[in-house]
Amino acid sequence: MEHGRIGQGFLVLLGIGPTDTEETCGHLAEKIARTRVFSDAEGKMNLSIDQVGGAFLVISQFTLYADVKKRRPGFSHAAPPALAARLYTHFLAVLKGKGFRVVHGEFGADMQVASINDGPVTLLFDTDAL
Repeated sequence: MEHGRIGQGFLVLLGIGPTDTEETCGHLAEKIARTRVFSDAEGKMNLSIDQVGGAFLVISQFTLYADVKKRRPGFSHAAPPALAARLYTHFLAVLKGKGFRVVHGEFGADMQVASINDGPVTLLFDTDAL
């Protein structure tokens, strides 16, 4: 079952940690929305997602917090599911509240996600470093 697709925009793999809050998730959404990585007329990364009419595809991704010291990853560094679900919903609401088109996966579901990277440009935003 397809939940949705976007054209130009951001694929956000959102990992939520145990110390994240609505404030940090809101700040993260704002930061991503203002980041200028789309090319302008001169080919310079100078435009934000709203300037190109882009959309967001947001996927909850607790595996970003995997501890891979052993052969089988552990996920104890990820936020508990109830907190993560609430903050994931808040993150989506912040983006939607800014008028962005937001397509998202189902929290906690096993999904197949396809992506065609443009550039490719891949950035890591860490709320501990913002």
